[in-house]
Amino acid sequence: MDDAIRWPRGFEPAVSPVHVINRIDTATPPDIVWARLVHANGWPTIYANASHVKVEGGGDLFAGARFTWKTFGIALESEVKEFVPETRIAWLATGIGVQAYHAWLITPTASGCTILTEETQHGLVARSGRLIFPNRMERWHQKWLEALAA
Repeated sequence: MDDAIRWPRGFEPAVSPVHVINRIDTATPPDIVWARLVHANGWPTIYANASHVKVEGGGDLFAGARFTWKTFGIALESEVKEFVPETRIAWLATGIGVQAYHAWLITPTASGCTILTEETQHGLVARSGRLIFPNRMERWHQKWLEALAA
């Protein structure tokens, strides 16, 4: 399996002012992690930094799904750009002062799986937030991983 993030042009880490990486190993099976991750409407129950999540048409995330939500105090419009069940999902998110690409990889292991998430960001709000709160996104993303792995 290709275990690298497939960055869209302009969102590669080398050209992005913000890039965060988080990873966790868990005994939780990949299908359970996947189910929790694609159930975006349920994120606020496991990830306190997500609110007002609404998937167009309702239901879980799917290839091309559009959804709105709020995180880090920013209202975002997002679209799923990559979707390989139980393996990878990524979305492009835009809001006032921020454009972000958030990707996830789920890699099966002998005892469960490894969950990797990476995000790159552009925009004034993204750069300012990084300067004012340098490790905030890493801490929140780690909490999200821990909840997916629980």
